[in-house]
Amino acid sequence: MKHLLATAALSLMVTPAFAQDKMTVMLDWFINPDHGPIILAEELGYFAEAGLEVELVTPADPNDPPRMVAAGRVDLAVSYQPELHLNRREGLDLVRVGTLIETPLTCLVVRADGPVQSVADLAGRKVGFAVAGVQEMLLSAMLAHNGVSGDDVEQINIGWSISPALMSGQVDGVIGAFRNFELNQMDIEGVEGRCFYPEAEGVPSYDELIYVARAEDLNRDMIARFLLATERATADILNDPEGAGEIFFATSAELRNELNTRAWGDTWPRFATRPAAVDHGRYTRFEAFLVAQGAVDAAIAAADLVVDVTAEPAQ
Repeated sequence: MKHLLATAALSLMVTPAFAQDKMTVMLDWFINPDHGPIILAEELGYFAEAGLEVELVTPADPNDPPRMVAAGRVDLAVSYQPELHLNRREGLDLVRVGTLIETPLTCLVVRADGPVQSVADLAGRKVGFAVAGVQEMLLSAMLAHNGVSGDDVEQINIGWSISPALMSGQVDGVIGAFRNFELNQMDIEGVEGRCFYPEAEGVPSYDELIYVARAEDLNRDMIARFLLATERATADILNDPEGAGEIFFATSAELRNELNTRAWGDTWPRFATRPAAVDHGRYTRFEAFLVAQGAVDAAIAAADLVVDVTAEPAQ
């Protein structure tokens, strides 16, 4: 922590190399440990050094971020790789420009003491979801992998109320629960949860949280500076997760609670250490998966879905 604080103090004495550009970033959810690199980059002065004045906005609806950036209302949005694939089919002119969390976090959660002991046991039961389209698609794929038709499960939009809907018995399972949050929240409430992982149930591995931007008039330089600042913050987190956590929690009294403390420990190892780097194969495989599932008619080339803003654009 002393090293991080010293770094932060030093950054205040450094004159930014660029003019300050205002940048609006919409998060996928309320501020939580998933956003550690973004918050640390601000607190340690890395955005300022990169010539950025970053405004963070939280969505009123979990479906808002990609639509807001596609409409030009915000410069960047935190979204999900599976959602990007579907957003493009909806006509949203978006591209992935960076990665925040490079492993899946989403899981299908049920009560450990309940009647659902396998994915197949969900036949004839209710499953809640928060983000329309993408989570319904993941659920259908996991059900099909276990010989269950999506028509055999009643799917209910529960919005933000993920854990409460499950614990109260409103639904028998929830898709879209994050394994670093909902399982901890349930445990704190004295309810043990069981997580079925998409990547173990027929879904190819994917980037959970990504940054998306509007493809038209893409500001490569500004986004590259944003990603470099978060890359620096991620390195600090990996080198001193406890000290970095203290800086994160000190930004708001509301963040310092048992749930977020547990979630921080489960989350920091998953941050992308090279947020600008692109894995074309991961996006190609997910496109092939969507075609095989019958979710889409034809694949979109990975080169049309992802951009490395730090590389020279193709002529």
